[in-house]
Amino acid sequence: MAIDVDLQSVRGQFPALALKVDGEPVVYLDNPAGTQVSQRVIDRTTEYWRTMNANQGGAFTTSQRSDALIGQVREAAATFLNATSADEIVFGPNMTTLTFAFSVSPWLALVERGVTVRFVDIKVPECTIDMADLQHQLTPRTRLVAVTHASNVVGSIPDLAAVSRAAHAVGAWLWVDAVHYGPHGPIDVRAIDCDFLVCSSYKFFGPHQGILYGRRALLQRLRPYKVRPATDVGPSRWETGTQNHECLAGLLGAFEYLASIGGADRVLRPALELAMDRIRRHERALVARLIDGLEQIPGITIYGITAAAELEHRVPTVSLTWPPHRPEALARWLASHQVFATHGDHYATELITRLKLVDDGGTLRIGIAHYNTASEIDLVLELLAGFRG
Repeated sequence: MAIDVDLQSVRGQFPALALKVDGEPVVYLDNPAGTQVSQRVIDRTTEYWRTMNANQGGAFTTSQRSDALIGQVREAAATFLNATSADEIVFGPNMTTLTFAFSVSPWLALVERGVTVRFVDIKVPECTIDMADLQHQLTPRTRLVAVTHASNVVGSIPDLAAVSRAAHAVGAWLWVDAVHYGPHGPIDVRAIDCDFLVCSSYKFFGPHQGILYGRRALLQRLRPYKVRPATDVGPSRWETGTQNHECLAGLLGAFEYLASIGGADRVLRPALELAMDRIRRHERALVARLIDGLEQIPGITIYGITAAAELEHRVPTVSLTWPPHRPEALARWLASHQVFATHGDHYATELITRLKLVDDGGTLRIGIAHYNTASEIDLVLELLAGFRG
């Protein structure tokens, strides 16, 4: 029989979960904006500062330790993404979800160079990709398709295999933004058959550290913008300047923490897959509880997939509106009881515009992580049911 998440053990590994404000315990449901970090991340980061704080390429001990660390983290990241080689892993300061302005603005900037940018529509109210519209938008002139692995607003998970097939059928590259999916399920670049994928560990219990996967042949073929002294060999040719070594150490701690949920003391792919299976089962039960409770409150509208039989096609991020109450008022009410949730457009301006929620202040977003509990979900529902504006 499958083993579920050991919630007591998990929560004991996150020091921030012990925080109290005005004597009340904090409930973190702002996880889509960034998760809390495990003690392993803290320990790895401080260990770096204590024992190997030096730049790369030196002939001395601390520099050699930094070199070894970065190699180890690159291997662990390749395992996490199921890449074929550590040479397909590039590090950078951060990444964002597809629906963030970051993952739209760079493509729109290319319009000034004569590039045509098209948006694929979604199906409402499920907020899933309209595959018929995708097929309609694709032509032999399409060069790149950018898609999210999971919406940071409504939680919907696209059928990436189908998107990949459609993109590659016309000769386009597939770019996947997996930032929001990272803490909720296993990322597998080989199964997706993507050409590029980005994610950031601040969403999966680590530091603010960006990761790029790129097919090795493409990383070697394309030309990076870099300073002249920088190497022209391997993935580091894409990394500008000195990397944030202490964050990379923390990133290793995040991978090690996830592997530990799968019963391993090293970063192994089977352990990561088992960990994510346990996490998904726990989170699915919580999001089902949340959605069921929200549907009992008259006037609340939930955006995204809500059917119990379809919850495997979403992550546990729930956005709602409750007219005439504005999302900010709901968020402030929850915050006054030390329940942290976010409101607004969540930097997903295209989606919020499509849902016609700009003038209404966006949505209230409740984001579950695997360290959340059923009692915390019940508290949110109780507080919302008692809100009178």
